[in-house]
Amino acid sequence: MADVIPFDMRDGSLWFDGKLVPWKDAKTHVLTHGLHYGSCVFEGERFYNGRIYKLAEHTARLFESARILGMKIPYTEDQISAACMEAGKAQDIVDGYVRPVVYRGSEMMAVSAQNTKNHVAIAAWRWASYFDPSTKLKGIRLDISKWHRPGPDMAPTNAKAAGLYMICTLSKHEAESKGYADALMFDYRGYVAEATGANIFFVKDGKLHTPIADCFLNGITRQTVIELAKKRQIPVVERYIEPSELATFSECFLTGSAAEVTPVSEIGPYRFKPGEISETLMHDYSEEVRRPDSQVTLKKAG
Repeated sequence: MADVIPFDMRDGSLWFDGKLVPWKDAKTHVLTHGLHYGSCVFEGERFYNGRIYKLAEHTARLFESARILGMKIPYTEDQISAACMEAGKAQDIVDGYVRPVVYRGSEMMAVSAQNTKNHVAIAAWRWASYFDPSTKLKGIRLDISKWHRPGPDMAPTNAKAAGLYMICTLSKHEAESKGYADALMFDYRGYVAEATGANIFFVKDGKLHTPIADCFLNGITRQTVIELAKKRQIPVVERYIEPSELATFSECFLTGSAAEVTPVSEIGPYRFKPGEISETLMHDYSEEVRRPDSQVTLKKAG
């Protein structure tokens, strides 16, 4: 990773509080509330062929996440969507990643922060693949995390909130230290939930099985893959999955804006063989996101 440029040292521009600013000048104070208390929500979006896939859905989810955390975004959804496009164009992104983030500022430093300013930043950068593309079709290896996804009465699980990812970082770091690519997390009841930043699907007897998204995000990519499977007449079963069932599935894959569709070959002691359904949906998703009529290029908000 020595050739990776630190994110605060990159060239170009990003969108910050209403305008493009030099990338290296987009700074916030060390005492910002979002850093200390996790009052921060974000999105992960992908550019394909110069357009952002399902931009409107991502922007709507950003606003809903902010609403759940009691944060008002000082722009309209159209303005934020246009700003995402502007941030990408400023960096000449054709295929890449977009990160809009909303966070409370540094006016108050306490648990209560009613009078803080809500900031919005949007950055875009080139990013080919979340997991190593050379091993993607072989399937990645997952550890099993000791951390469980919290229940909806324990945390704002319907929000894409920064604080919810602390246990994801812990889980992924531990997995990587053991040679795995990622980790599977169970939920607060002990059912199979998701990976650290992606939803999960299993294949059994020609059917897709995926956990009910009632304590983690019902991912936009997850919803797309379910639609693609139904177009292929592949039955999709959304249900609670016991850890003991992992031994009964033949295929497994992850879905997410970053992960796209990524086959899995191992989860701890359990083995899977990436097969026809995983490969079909991986290719169908790749074609879907690059269809011109599946993407919208927005004009700048006035």
